Amino acid sequence: MKRFLPAFVSFVVLTLSLEILIRGGWVSETLLPSPSTIVATLQELRTDFAVAFKETLINVLAGLGLSVLVGGLISFVFSLSETLKRAILPFAVFFQTVPIIAIAPLLVIYFGFGAPTVIASSFIVSLFPIIANTLMGLESVSESQKDLFRIYRATRLQTLWKLKLPHAYSYIYSGLKISTGLSIIGAIAGEFVAGGGLGALIDSARTQQRVDIVFGALLLLSLMGLLLMGSWALLHKLILSRRPLASATQGDL
Repeated sequence: MKRFLPAFVSFVVLTLSLEILIRGGWVSETLLPSPSTIVATLQELRTDFAVAFKETLINVLAGLGLSVLVGGLISFVFSLSETLKRAILPFAVFFQTVPIIAIAPLLVIYFGFGAPTVIASSFIVSLFPIIANTLMGLESVSESQKDLFRIYRATRLQTLWKLKLPHAYSYIYSGLKISTGLSIIGAIAGEFVAGGGLGALIDSARTQQRVDIVFGALLLLSLMGLLLMGSWALLHKLILSRRPLASATQGDL
């Protein structure tokens, strides 16, 4: 409670302040809807919001899951082969530097409208942090630790599994948190052009000048991000409670 109380108090103060400012006429509700109006809109269109939220969440989880799987595998291969790393890593950097909104129309051409394009968009945006952070963690092992494994004639896979991977855990967790937020951004960008989910709801509200619907969707997207981040935090605590990573490497040695 002590940890979350400051954030809760700040949220309550901000919400009440916005309600007073907007209801008092200091801020136009056509530009910024009051919190009570947003809640009323969420209640009125709860079925549409629920369906859109579920669709976006599924696409985000699919895109994020693919980025974790593919990014992790690529990082492991890179850590085992410096040649492959130099040959392929620049392409991963290229996809990260190109804005997803510029690639999204191409994804529609390749995959069509609907979930496949949205998942691909979420995957592309969230892939690079997984690769970069995992690779950084795998390569951060000290030379003395590597030498010790060489003395005991450990294979590359044994060194990767028992030394590098436990050592890289904190880096992987950081990359996962970054990719979680980016996967939501990528999914919304994909939904803008491919349709479906909260992205399509926001785009439809734009044409109707319904800022209350837009803010309602943004609130749900924030809630989605908090739920995912909270899930990773709980999983992180569970892993640490079962195996303290500070001594994991020593235990393997």
